[in-house]
Amino acid sequence: MATAYQYKDSNIRKTWALMTGFFVVVIMLGYLFASIYNNPGILVIAVILSIVMNIASFWFSDSLVLAMSGAIEADPAQYRDLHNIVENLVITAGLPKPKVFIVEDPAPNAFATGRDPEHAVVAVTTGLLSILNKTELEGVVAHELSHIGNRDMLLGTTVVVLVGFVSILCDMFRRMAFYGGSNRDNKASGYLFVLGIIASILAPLAATLIQLAISRK
Repeated sequence: MATAYQYKDSNIRKTWALMTGFFVVVIMLGYLFASIYNNPGILVIAVILSIVMNIASFWFSDSLVLAMSGAIEADPAQYRDLHNIVENLVITAGLPKPKVFIVEDPAPNAFATGRDPEHAVVAVTTGLLSILNKTELEGVVAHELSHIGNRDMLLGTTVVVLVGFVSILCDMFRRMAFYGGSNRDNKASGYLFVLGIIASILAPLAATLIQLAISRK
Protein backbone atom coordinates (compact mmCIF):
# COMPACT_ATOMS: atom_id res chain seq x y z
CA MET A 1 0.00 0.00 0.00
CA ALA A 2 1.32 3.43 -0.94
CA THR A 3 2.24 5.75 1.93
CA ALA A 4 1.81 9.51 2.27
CA TYR A 5 5.54 9.94 1.66
CA GLN A 6 5.29 8.00 -1.60
CA TYR A 7 2.35 10.12 -2.75
CA LYS A 8 4.27 13.29 -1.89
CA ASP A 9 7.43 12.19 -3.70
CA SER A 10 5.38 11.04 -6.68
CA ASN A 11 3.60 14.37 -6.98
CA ILE A 12 6.87 16.29 -6.71
CA ARG A 13 8.33 14.21 -9.54
CA LYS A 14 5.17 14.68 -11.60
CA THR A 15 5.30 18.45 -11.07
CA TRP A 16 8.87 18.72 -12.33
CA ALA A 17 8.11 16.37 -15.23
CA LEU A 18 5.05 18.45 -16.10
CA MET A 19 6.99 21.72 -16.03
CA THR A 20 9.74 20.20 -18.18
CA GLY A 21 7.22 18.70 -20.62
CA PHE A 22 5.34 21.96 -21.07
CA PHE A 23 8.63 23.81 -21.53
CA VAL A 24 9.54 21.44 -24.37
CA VAL A 25 6.07 21.83 -25.92
CA VAL A 26 6.34 25.62 -25.80
CA ILE A 27 9.77 25.50 -27.47
CA MET A 28 8.37 23.27 -30.22
CA LEU A 29 5.37 25.54 -30.77
CA GLY A 30 7.57 28.64 -30.65
CA TYR A 31 9.96 27.13 -33.20
CA LEU A 32 7.08 26.19 -35.50
CA PHE A 33 5.45 29.63 -35.30
CA ALA A 34 8.85 31.35 -35.72
CA SER A 35 9.53 29.26 -38.83
CA ILE A 36 6.17 30.13 -40.34
CA TYR A 37 6.73 33.88 -39.92
CA ASN A 38 10.50 33.66 -40.42
CA ASN A 39 10.90 35.55 -37.17
CA PRO A 40 13.28 34.04 -34.54
CA GLY A 41 12.01 36.60 -32.05
CA ILE A 42 8.80 34.58 -31.64
CA LEU A 43 10.80 31.62 -30.35
CA VAL A 44 12.81 33.81 -27.99
CA ILE A 45 9.65 35.42 -26.57
CA ALA A 46 7.95 32.03 -26.17
CA VAL A 47 10.94 30.60 -24.28
CA ILE A 48 11.27 33.63 -22.00
CA LEU A 49 7.55 33.66 -21.21
CA SER A 50 7.60 29.91 -20.59
CA ILE A 51 10.41 30.28 -18.07
CA VAL A 52 8.59 33.13 -16.35
CA MET A 53 5.33 31.15 -16.19
CA ASN A 54 7.14 28.07 -14.83
CA ILE A 55 8.71 30.15 -12.07
CA ALA A 56 5.45 31.95 -11.34
CA SER A 57 3.42 28.74 -11.17
CA PHE A 58 5.92 27.22 -8.73
CA TRP A 59 6.75 30.14 -6.44
CA PHE A 60 3.55 32.18 -6.58
CA SER A 61 0.85 29.53 -7.07
CA ASP A 62 -0.86 30.41 -3.78
CA SER A 63 -0.95 34.15 -4.57
CA LEU A 64 -2.32 33.50 -8.06
CA VAL A 65 -5.13 31.27 -6.83
CA LEU A 66 -6.07 33.58 -3.94
CA ALA A 67 -6.15 36.60 -6.23
CA MET A 68 -8.37 34.80 -8.76
CA SER A 69 -10.79 33.63 -6.08
CA GLY A 70 -10.91 36.94 -4.22
CA ALA A 71 -10.02 35.24 -0.92
CA ILE A 72 -9.22 37.24 2.22
CA GLU A 73 -7.35 36.03 5.29
CA ALA A 74 -9.70 34.72 7.97
CA ASP A 75 -9.68 36.87 11.10
CA PRO A 76 -8.73 34.62 14.06
CA ALA A 77 -11.30 36.28 16.31
CA GLN A 78 -14.20 36.22 13.84
CA TYR A 79 -13.46 32.69 12.61
CA ARG A 80 -12.13 31.19 15.83
CA ASP A 81 -13.84 27.81 15.33
CA LEU A 82 -12.37 27.43 11.85
CA HIS A 83 -8.88 28.24 13.10
CA ASN A 84 -9.27 25.78 15.97
CA ILE A 85 -10.33 23.03 13.56
CA VAL A 86 -7.32 23.67 11.34
CA GLU A 87 -4.92 23.77 14.30
CA ASN A 88 -6.22 20.52 15.78
CA LEU A 89 -6.03 18.71 12.44
CA VAL A 90 -2.51 19.84 11.54
CA ILE A 91 -1.26 18.70 14.94
CA THR A 92 -2.75 15.28 14.27
CA ALA A 93 -1.37 15.18 10.73
CA GLY A 94 2.07 16.46 11.71
CA LEU A 95 1.86 19.43 9.34
CA PRO A 96 2.64 23.11 9.87
CA LYS A 97 -0.45 25.25 10.15
CA PRO A 98 -1.38 26.74 6.76
CA LYS A 99 -2.79 30.21 6.35
CA VAL A 100 -6.57 30.23 6.56
CA PHE A 101 -8.60 32.25 4.06
CA ILE A 102 -12.28 32.99 3.47
CA VAL A 103 -13.99 33.40 0.10
CA GLU A 104 -17.21 35.39 0.02
CA ASP A 105 -19.28 32.97 -2.02
CA PRO A 106 -22.66 31.33 -1.22
CA ALA A 107 -21.59 28.15 -3.03
CA PRO A 108 -20.18 25.51 -0.64
CA ASN A 109 -16.55 24.93 -1.56
CA ALA A 110 -13.03 24.66 -0.18
CA PHE A 111 -9.55 24.39 -1.64
CA ALA A 112 -5.88 24.20 -0.69
CA THR A 113 -3.02 25.82 -2.53
CA GLY A 114 0.69 26.55 -2.14
CA ARG A 115 3.96 25.01 -3.30
CA ASP A 116 4.68 23.04 -0.09
CA PRO A 117 3.34 22.55 3.46
CA GLU A 118 5.41 25.51 4.72
CA HIS A 119 3.75 27.84 2.19
CA ALA A 120 0.26 26.37 2.10
CA VAL A 121 -3.17 27.95 2.26
CA VAL A 122 -6.58 26.51 3.10
CA ALA A 123 -9.60 28.49 1.94
CA VAL A 124 -13.30 27.89 2.55
CA THR A 125 -16.31 29.76 1.27
CA THR A 126 -18.86 31.49 3.46
CA GLY A 127 -21.46 29.21 1.88
CA LEU A 128 -19.65 26.15 3.21
CA LEU A 129 -19.43 27.59 6.71
CA SER A 130 -23.14 28.35 6.71
CA ILE A 131 -24.35 24.82 5.95
CA LEU A 132 -21.87 22.49 7.70
CA ASN A 133 -21.66 21.62 11.37
CA LYS A 134 -18.31 21.31 13.14
CA THR A 135 -17.84 17.60 12.43
CA GLU A 136 -18.66 18.00 8.74
CA LEU A 137 -16.36 21.01 8.46
CA GLU A 138 -13.55 19.00 10.06
CA GLY A 139 -13.99 16.37 7.36
CA VAL A 140 -13.75 18.93 4.56
CA VAL A 141 -10.71 20.65 6.08
CA ALA A 142 -9.01 17.29 6.69
CA HIS A 143 -9.53 16.47 3.01
CA GLU A 144 -7.86 19.72 1.99
CA LEU A 145 -4.98 19.11 4.41
CA SER A 146 -4.41 15.74 2.74
CA HIS A 147 -3.82 17.64 -0.52
CA ILE A 148 -1.21 19.72 1.29
CA GLY A 149 0.52 16.68 2.74
CA ASN A 150 0.57 14.92 -0.63
CA ARG A 151 1.61 18.06 -2.59
CA ASP A 152 -1.48 17.69 -4.77
CA MET A 153 -2.11 21.43 -4.81
CA LEU A 154 1.28 22.25 -6.33
CA LEU A 155 0.72 19.81 -9.18
CA GLY A 156 -2.84 21.02 -9.77
CA THR A 157 -1.99 24.72 -9.75
CA THR A 158 1.05 24.25 -11.98
CA VAL A 159 -0.92 22.42 -14.65
CA VAL A 160 -3.65 25.10 -14.66
CA VAL A 161 -1.12 27.90 -15.17
CA LEU A 162 0.86 26.10 -17.86
CA VAL A 163 -2.23 24.94 -19.75
CA GLY A 164 -3.41 28.53 -19.75
CA PHE A 165 -0.08 29.71 -21.19
CA VAL A 166 -0.17 27.15 -24.02
CA SER A 167 -3.71 28.28 -24.84
CA ILE A 168 -2.66 31.95 -24.90
CA LEU A 169 0.34 31.22 -27.14
CA CYS A 170 -1.80 29.29 -29.63
CA ASP A 171 -4.53 31.93 -29.58
CA MET A 172 -1.93 34.61 -30.40
CA PHE A 173 -0.77 32.58 -33.40
CA ARG A 174 -4.30 32.09 -34.72
CA ARG A 175 -4.99 35.81 -34.46
CA MET A 176 -1.74 36.59 -36.29
CA ALA A 177 -2.56 33.98 -38.92
CA PHE A 178 -6.05 35.25 -39.68
CA TYR A 179 -5.45 38.99 -39.31
CA GLY A 180 -1.74 39.49 -39.87
CA GLY A 181 -0.95 37.23 -42.80
CA SER A 182 2.01 34.87 -42.98
CA ASN A 183 5.06 33.99 -44.99
CA ARG A 184 3.46 31.64 -47.50
CA ASP A 185 5.37 32.48 -50.65
CA ASN A 186 6.12 28.84 -51.43
CA LYS A 187 4.57 25.45 -50.95
CA ALA A 188 6.83 24.55 -48.01
CA SER A 189 5.80 27.63 -46.02
CA GLY A 190 2.18 26.91 -46.92
CA TYR A 191 2.48 23.44 -45.42
CA LEU A 192 4.06 24.94 -42.31
CA PHE A 193 1.19 27.41 -42.03
CA VAL A 194 -1.39 24.61 -42.18
CA LEU A 195 0.64 22.62 -39.65
CA GLY A 196 0.75 25.68 -37.40
CA ILE A 197 -3.02 26.12 -37.56
CA ILE A 198 -3.55 22.45 -36.69
CA ALA A 199 -1.03 22.64 -33.83
CA SER A 200 -2.62 25.82 -32.46
CA ILE A 201 -5.97 24.04 -32.28
CA LEU A 202 -4.83 20.65 -31.00
CA ALA A 203 -2.20 21.81 -28.47
CA PRO A 204 -4.68 23.59 -26.13
CA LEU A 205 -7.09 20.66 -26.41
CA ALA A 206 -4.35 18.17 -25.53
CA ALA A 207 -3.16 20.38 -22.66
CA THR A 208 -6.70 20.64 -21.30
CA LEU A 209 -7.14 16.86 -21.48
CA ILE A 210 -3.91 16.47 -19.49
CA GLN A 211 -5.23 18.95 -16.92
CA LEU A 212 -8.54 17.06 -16.61
CA ALA A 213 -6.75 13.71 -16.31
CA ILE A 214 -4.47 15.01 -13.54
CA SER A 215 -7.41 16.61 -11.72
CA ARG A 216 -9.39 13.37 -11.92
CA LYS A 217 -6.42 11.33 -10.72
